[in-house]
Amino acid sequence: MKLLKLVPDNTNIDFMRWRNIALILSIIATVASLVLVGVRGLNLGIDFVGGQVVRATFSQPVDIEDLRGKVTALNVGEASIQEFGDNKTYQIRLPRPEGPEAAANQVVTAVRGMIVQQYPGAKVTAGESVSGKVSGELAWDGALAITFAMIGIAIYIWFRFEWQFGVGALLTLFHDVAMVLGFFSLTQLQVDLNIVAAFLAIVGYSLNDTVVIYDRIRENMRKYRKMEIVSLLNFSLNETLSRTIVTSLSIMLALAVLLILGPDVLFGLTIAILLGTFVGTYSSIYISAPSLVWMGLKPDSFLRSADEKDEEGAVHPA
Repeated sequence: MKLLKLVPDNTNIDFMRWRNIALILSIIATVASLVLVGVRGLNLGIDFVGGQVVRATFSQPVDIEDLRGKVTALNVGEASIQEFGDNKTYQIRLPRPEGPEAAANQVVTAVRGMIVQQYPGAKVTAGESVSGKVSGELAWDGALAITFAMIGIAIYIWFRFEWQFGVGALLTLFHDVAMVLGFFSLTQLQVDLNIVAAFLAIVGYSLNDTVVIYDRIRENMRKYRKMEIVSLLNFSLNETLSRTIVTSLSIMLALAVLLILGPDVLFGLTIAILLGTFVGTYSSIYISAPSLVWMGLKPDSFLRSADEKDEEGAVHPA
């Protein structure tokens, strides 16, 4: 039985031919995304701007969409509802109403009364406010987590390969995060802690794809010492193309199914990772690899540096 191959073995696509056009488009898209975030902002969820949290335990499992509809009918804002511990306990998060503390208490009272009336045997075990100060600190910590993850990854790649590879990886990750941020600013989808987790997943996926390509480039630089850098990059990208496409398509197909059939609470998380996978695949080809050309990496200089490292790390017999 002949195996199905999405990419033929003799594929020879001239990716580097379009590197300058890709650079211009990427710069325009990145700047536009950052401007959009700065002007329009993000639709931050309760996790980041504060709000009301109501936790209820029901006598039997309830339909989340039915519960969300009844909460929405109270005109207390868009509710975020999640299972909490088991399928009978749910946490309802609501935006903080404008006005004094009494207005916030009225929201909790209204939701508590609806649950007890509509769901016999249900108990509201918690009703509390999340302050904007605490939420602001959470947003700052989330941003720091993503930033430090990107910088730490770049430093690791710097020491693992060369400084050009580290800078290229950092540019790639920055590009991917900026694209997804711009999308959320454009669509005004809610940004909560799930989206922070999605950003970290995007960083991890993009990094993995980039390192695979960088490792093949390094191997080929050792193997083909006379090859010109642009031709070597094209050769390396074509060698890893099958792996890149199969991995990306597998992830995107699974995410597409989850996007269509999954619960609403996972919509933002799913679409963020789906978009990040697509952008990460593009950037691993047209940002991470061409950046080595833009920074003037040459096989001869890389090999001399690699040989020096090998000599330093070698163990010489006494």
